[in-house]
Amino acid sequence: MKEPEIIRATRKWVEEVVVGYNLCPFARRELVKNRVRFVVTEASTDEALLQVLQEELLRLRDEPEVETTLLIHPGVLQEFGAYNEFLDVVDGLVVYLDLEGEFQVASFHPDYQFAGTEPEAAENYTNRSPYPMLHLLRESSLASAIDAYPDVDGIPGRNIDLMNRLGVEHMRAVLTSCLQPVAKD
Repeated sequence: MKEPEIIRATRKWVEEVVVGYNLCPFARRELVKNRVRFVVTEASTDEALLQVLQEELLRLRDEPEVETTLLIHPGVLQEFGAYNEFLDVVDGLVVYLDLEGEFQVASFHPDYQFAGTEPEAAENYTNRSPYPMLHLLRESSLASAIDAYPDVDGIPGRNIDLMNRLGVEHMRAVLTSCLQPVAKD
């Protein structure tokens, strides 16, 4: 797939899944304000992805008008185990750049699996995305949003309950629909 299709699929996922199911009650505002940066990298190695991640973290640091970045990496870390292990390297980079406490990185992957769950457990769909990606977040903005939200601790449980009610087949179909090309007239 080409970059525009990857961004379209990812945006559709954010709109229909993350915002549509209210998995993240803070996402709608930034999406509507067009303060979400969608970046597709052609990285094909862990090292190349780490370099792009560094560039994006520094860009966020230097460009406060961009609230958050979705760094989509379809050419690397397709296998979830390797992706999950890479997250330790990501955390190390944040520390190395002296950005700990300023930014954090959330994780999304087509095969996301929470520890202690079965691979096809419905709750895994809270973090399943069309492509592997890293979500770069400003901690100060996240803290403000959390402080203003009445029951932030209840979000994960509500999301798991919702995924279990909707079921694996439904969520698989929704995720698949995000990858479908736009019909041309």
